[in-house]
Amino acid sequence: MANSGSADLVIVANRLPVDRVTNPDGSSGWRRSPGGLVTAVEPVMRANDGIWIGWPGTDEDVEPFHDQGMDLVPIALSELEIEEFYEGFANATLWPLYHDVVAKPEFHREWWDAYVRVNRRFAEQAAKCAAEGATVWVHDYQLQLVPQMLRELRPDLRIGFFLHIPFPPAELFQQLPWRRQLLEGLLGADLVGFQLPGAAQNFVRLVRQRVGHKTHRDLVYLPDGRTVRAAAFPISIDAEGFETLARSEEVEKRATEIRDALGNPSKVFLGVDRLDYTKGIYARLRAFAELIADGELDVEDAVFVQVATPSREEVEQYRILRDEIDRLVGRINGDLGRIGRPAISYLHSSYPREEMAALYRCADVMVVTPYRDGMNLVAKEYVACRFDNRGALVLSEFAGAAEELRQAWLVNPYDINGMKSALLEAGRAEDKDVVRRMKAMRKQVMENDVAAWADSFLAELAAVRPDHGKTVRPVKQL
Repeated sequence: MANSGSADLVIVANRLPVDRVTNPDGSSGWRRSPGGLVTAVEPVMRANDGIWIGWPGTDEDVEPFHDQGMDLVPIALSELEIEEFYEGFANATLWPLYHDVVAKPEFHREWWDAYVRVNRRFAEQAAKCAAEGATVWVHDYQLQLVPQMLRELRPDLRIGFFLHIPFPPAELFQQLPWRRQLLEGLLGADLVGFQLPGAAQNFVRLVRQRVGHKTHRDLVYLPDGRTVRAAAFPISIDAEGFETLARSEEVEKRATEIRDALGNPSKVFLGVDRLDYTKGIYARLRAFAELIADGELDVEDAVFVQVATPSREEVEQYRILRDEIDRLVGRINGDLGRIGRPAISYLHSSYPREEMAALYRCADVMVVTPYRDGMNLVAKEYVACRFDNRGALVLSEFAGAAEELRQAWLVNPYDINGMKSALLEAGRAEDKDVVRRMKAMRKQVMENDVAAWADSFLAELAAVRPDHGKTVRPVKQL
């Protein structure tokens, strides 16, 4: 066993919760990263004086450091490992495979070798940092081998794993040449968490079929006497924080400014996504454009604001997607826009939470139509910001959030005509219908926030492996 460290809670994720930035004076520093994982995990880590292990986003060697109240331990990746592990196996093999093969996954043995090598480095670092009997919480698809590797190094630890993206059905997962190794990697955890019950069932079924372990409902029984539980823990957001932000005078003022800048249209439609081929941005913009071309909407009183946050721009498929979206927006605005009245207001940039809250307050119709999404926190952020119970949500039935936000206008993102109908219905809905739907969604989001998510996962992890004869330190819940 490796020598134990000092942390009672260790978070292991592909990225650190901060990004390297250059300050105005030329010095370098760190800025908190955007994204659901950081928002979700940071509060529980602070509460437990935990350590976060992750890649800093560059190929430079960075020493462990303290930032914004967090102890951070960087994992170095070489330029070749970034190419083969991150851009390759994680994002060109696993990402498309786990998202219903929206794009064709690539299977390369050297990418797999890099994945194994990097996962081992993460596991070894976690083994060094964790105190005797500590809890280690491993996150997401980039690190699916870490639980088993860490179990071999530190059998005293309580290990949880949470997958933030969908877990595919057997018919797709079985395409993977290293399917058994990934399943066995995940079985190193005491608790394997997914966004939806169907994903947990997929996992248990695959373990029974491909690894041969005995299972019963959500439990897997291993030959060494351990029991692994697979269950759904739908992730959420800091709902109260978003509502507080949305109620602020600055955000209210900014929302008015945005609407004025758009020409005060009667309806503002909004999409907010990472620029990713799973998000359905192209089909969504096409549906809106057809409504204008059909005469159902007019650019004088309706506009679509699409925020597309830059993402994985070093990956070829993402560069191609950006070019396709750029051309589509240019064609739509060239064909249908008027002077000072573009049909699509397209923003290829990332924005701070304050600006996002203002956009949510400004939007009459939020359009979230991914082809497949583990959860989609943007939908929940929009609901949290609508304290006035106004605003309509058009939501893909293939987003995990659709399981909870049943009062949204649910659509099949592959059905352009169905999407057009939903956009019109949401935009023309009577006030009382909009208020009824939003009230129900807000109740769901406000009562099931990120603190409840983290608490429920950690409580279940404690229940699955209460002590096993070891001294296991309790984790403070939020």
